[in-house]
Amino acid sequence: MTDTPKSAWRLATQLVRGGLARTEFSETSEALFLNSGYVYGSAEEAEESFDGTRSRYVYSRFRNPTVAVFEDRLAQIEGAEACRATASGMAAVHAAILSQVRAGDHVVASRALFGSCLWIVGDLLKRYGVAVTQVDGTDLDQWKAALSRPTRCVFIETPSNPTLEIIDITQVAALTHAAGGRLIVDNVFATPLLQKPLQLGADIVVYSATKHIDGQGRCLGGAVLGSQGFIDDELGPYLRHTGPTLSPFNAWVLLKGLETLELRVTRHVENATRIATFLEGHPHIERVLYPALASHPQYELAKRQMAGGGSIVAFAPKGGKAEAYRLLNALTLIDISNNLGDAKSLITHPWTTTHQSRSAEEKLGMGITEGSLRLSVGLEDASDLIADLGQALS
Repeated sequence: MTDTPKSAWRLATQLVRGGLARTEFSETSEALFLNSGYVYGSAEEAEESFDGTRSRYVYSRFRNPTVAVFEDRLAQIEGAEACRATASGMAAVHAAILSQVRAGDHVVASRALFGSCLWIVGDLLKRYGVAVTQVDGTDLDQWKAALSRPTRCVFIETPSNPTLEIIDITQVAALTHAAGGRLIVDNVFATPLLQKPLQLGADIVVYSATKHIDGQGRCLGGAVLGSQGFIDDELGPYLRHTGPTLSPFNAWVLLKGLETLELRVTRHVENATRIATFLEGHPHIERVLYPALASHPQYELAKRQMAGGGSIVAFAPKGGKAEAYRLLNALTLIDISNNLGDAKSLITHPWTTTHQSRSAEEKLGMGITEGSLRLSVGLEDASDLIADLGQALS
């Protein structure tokens, strides 16, 4: 009888055992290496380690054994050739873009993005002489027009933060490649379990591991996944010399999060679907956006490229900002917080928090109104969450 090859492991097994590299002490849980440096047996070994002749750990800003297990496991789950972890999700977005662009390049991005992502593509890149075009992510004609000229890379969120806009990854990938670029997909809302951007044609996937991968509000982390060539030749040197390093302790916590990711995401989706359905039928609600609801503008596309609606429900009560604030302040179980993907249900008012720095015109262009709310549905009993929303709405 032969062992099952690791490449044939199913998802639940990959989440628990992927990338496992036990030390000589044969520990069950992954070892936690909190050291910054490493020693060499000779001066010759140190030289060979730095000139690339010998492959080994040389400094934890470059690579670390605990971080490497996290990277290998996430790459296996994602179906990527390689992964590099970062100190936060925004460090991942920043590095994925900046590691490959040069002055004079052209970058295209969807308009509906998280506030900090908007700052990178809309403000930071322009400082360095990079031309940026932003488009309505759901309009293929705008994509075709923007990608009719040579383009270095394209950046999208799907579903987007906070209005859950769904972008056709396959179509945008084809247009990106025809323009000579790479497609970067921020997959944080879908998680690696509900959407596989690389299988749909994307080149690079980024995550805020702070969200569902940790999923319990404990630590920050991020990840960039892609081809071995991109990771080794472009992203790797950028990370090595700029230093947005994930701490080994955070990597260890994130490994523990991966072990339960499938269980938690399944519950998130079940709860979010019930809550979205409840809100859609409530007389005090103006609109609800959830990819698994037939009322979502890109419902058919979401069904094709996602395995579930995710944990985020966007909605707006009737009455604008005043009513949104009244609802927030009346909640007794759901917490007001700008984080998401947590075991605890969290709700925020994007107009004044996550997208506060953007102009009113920009926010309205993304579908964010003064009454918009973003609910990150947690792991509590859905009936309790519905009861809390119900009493707050009434």
